[in-house]
Amino acid sequence: MIQSMTGFGKHVIQLPTKKITVELKSLNSKSLDLNARMPSAYREKELELRKTIASSLSRGKVDFGLYVEFTGDETSAEVNELAVINYMNQLRSIAGGDELKLLDMALRMPDALKTEREDIDEEEFGHIQTAVSEALKEINKFRTEEGGVLERDFLMRIENLQNLLKRVETMDPDRQKEVRERLNKAVSDIKADVDANRFEQELIYYLEKYDITEEKVRLANHLKYFSETLGSSDSNGKKLGFISQEIGREINTIGSKANYAPMQQLVVQMKDELEKIKEQMLNVL
Repeated sequence: MIQSMTGFGKHVIQLPTKKITVELKSLNSKSLDLNARMPSAYREKELELRKTIASSLSRGKVDFGLYVEFTGDETSAEVNELAVINYMNQLRSIAGGDELKLLDMALRMPDALKTEREDIDEEEFGHIQTAVSEALKEINKFRTEEGGVLERDFLMRIENLQNLLKRVETMDPDRQKEVRERLNKAVSDIKADVDANRFEQELIYYLEKYDITEEKVRLANHLKYFSETLGSSDSNGKKLGFISQEIGREINTIGSKANYAPMQQLVVQMKDELEKIKEQMLNVL
């Protein structure tokens, strides 16, 4: 079953002093384009988390967010008292003023807060890995559901193309008859004696030139193959894209050989259906 490259997954874990939120968002892309946002204290684990995500999401433009909110007494930032006092003394010597105002200004200065880097606790990282795994389940579920919508649309378009092809096949004898009549009329309009055998040979040549039997057979096979690939267990958007190109090639050849207005109108409808398939195909994993 096909999957969409569009998806969203989120999981929240509440620890004694922290609330950890993991978010994954994905859009279509030719390959995996992973952008990660996380607090600097967790950057040492970024490569490991990237590998986990890449093993589950093979394609798509993916935004990964790790958000940590402190909910307890624990904090990694402290007031740098010496720096704040030094700033206050300098400000007082310059302009004087209320002590609270001086303190407020000093706290806004560089290095007024100092942050001590702490190593990530392995137990905490285990919770983060769990959150990532759950978010991946959510985004893959989302992708599968979206893929189901795409699959139903593709099957409808393929059925439309098959019906149009049947109309082309039904119309083809009339087309060949009209081509023959046109050639006969063109010769008669010349008002010249024409060797009957030579004319018949030329007529056969032109009818073969306009023959679309092979194109009809190949197009029918490509449409069948597309439907079979849709029903396979894996999602292979690239393969479906290649089949779509072959379908387009046969439709274009039928259109160029048709030389018959009613059939060319059917070809235009076929191209319209195929274009809608190609637009949706950009989002298939």
